[in-house]
Amino acid sequence: MIEWIIGILMVLGSLFMLLAAVGILRLPDLPTRMHASTKAGAMGAIFIMTAVVLHFSTGIVLARALAIVLFIIMTAPIAAHVIARAGYFVGVPLWRGTVKDELRDHYDPISHSLDHEELTTLTAKQKKSSS
Repeated sequence: MIEWIIGILMVLGSLFMLLAAVGILRLPDLPTRMHASTKAGAMGAIFIMTAVVLHFSTGIVLARALAIVLFIIMTAPIAAHVIARAGYFVGVPLWRGTVKDELRDHYDPISHSLDHEELTTLTAKQKKSSS
């Protein structure tokens, strides 16, 4: 029975990794590609590490798998954000169907700086109006 669970987890992990790869190839712009690779890739890694823990069922494997999963969950979103932000700042074009670009009015492409004060005030107003 445990072999079936391990097999299902491995297949699910592989499918999520495949979904991440397809998302990178098929999505229209850098931010959406980064989103797909981060979410689906992390989920795939979680499923595969769970299968590894079930297969070996020792404490050291559990500790290592948990460390790997925590590392991926903590670093993947930050890395994706930094890469997408760098892409925005160097002028990688957004998809033409993009509805909202909140940075457009706050980013100075000449000095490569953000108007943090105005952006923070705008974000606080949006949070207040939505609640």
